[in-house]
Amino acid sequence: MKALYYHGLDQVFEQPREFEVTDVPIPEISDDQVLIKVSLCGMLSLRTGTQRSLNADEHQVLAVLICTCELIPGHEVVGVIEKVGRSVTEFSPGDRCVADNSITCEHCFYCRRGNPLLCENFASRGVTMAGGFAEYVAFEAKKVYKIHNLTDEEATLVEPAACAIHGMDRLNAAVGIDALIVGAGPTGLILAQLLKLNGAAKVVIAANKGIKTQVAKDLDAGDVYIELDRDNPGPQWRQLKDDNPYGFDVVIEATGSAGVANEAINYVRRGGTLMIYGVYSNDALVHWSPAQIFSNEIRIVGSFAQVLCFPRAVAYLDSGKINVKGMVTDVFRLEDYDKVLEKMKDKSAVKIAVRPT
Repeated sequence: MKALYYHGLDQVFEQPREFEVTDVPIPEISDDQVLIKVSLCGMLSLRTGTQRSLNADEHQVLAVLICTCELIPGHEVVGVIEKVGRSVTEFSPGDRCVADNSITCEHCFYCRRGNPLLCENFASRGVTMAGGFAEYVAFEAKKVYKIHNLTDEEATLVEPAACAIHGMDRLNAAVGIDALIVGAGPTGLILAQLLKLNGAAKVVIAANKGIKTQVAKDLDAGDVYIELDRDNPGPQWRQLKDDNPYGFDVVIEATGSAGVANEAINYVRRGGTLMIYGVYSNDALVHWSPAQIFSNEIRIVGSFAQVLCFPRAVAYLDSGKINVKGMVTDVFRLEDYDKVLEKMKDKSAVKIAVRPT
């Protein structure tokens, strides 16, 4: 089968495009696994805003986050069941499906305490082992979910939606809140809709002017939209403060910019919550006043990835309650992966997907 193969992701900074489309064996499946013929695989829409400008190849390195090995990337898998293992009874060849990429060890300190997302041996298809940028991929049947109403493009948003649902669990927000989401990537737009569906009185989306803000409006993801000037956003931020003098019960920083995260706390209402939802470089720092956090009783939470959220994500998207139409703006063939990297540079895409066949 054809697959995109990375030869040592830790070397990409020195040799920026060390990948190739090559022939590799079709995976063999065990009794409890299924073989998926991949229809489409989403490209991680990285929420990052590091101190320097990253090139697209470095974005791909960050996208796999913890991997330094050779592998087939791609963790947002959509496809059709090709073959089932002998003990698999809940799937049949031809079933359309998505697959949960997360893998936990179930025996480390955190797993045994009921916190599997913090697993010390956390692994992921497409991140630490073979993923979906290939014609076929094998998954344990327990990690696979049928889909019925979603297009392949829409189904690539199930994994991001699962991450957003975990974010909602972390927020545990009350009904009737005012929320500000900074950033309009796919998970930000899904979070906005989840907040509206789950009782937010007002959802404000602030993002750079461009295609992402337009898609947010098309989806009716928020109630108010603040289009930021990429070069001079100061006036829009000041207007947001003037229009909301008491701030917001919930502020979600979903850009991955340390500078934005540093300022986001100033938009949190007394007694409110700041959620850090972006992906940051390891050397990124913020400077928050502990006195401000103490006296205003501000709660700061992080949200990383997901476990056990796929069933809810499938239910929300397959039912249409969460609308993801139009979020996938670009689809490329596996052979055109260099064009994917180029597209990531020009900031004109919301979500990119790769079609292996």
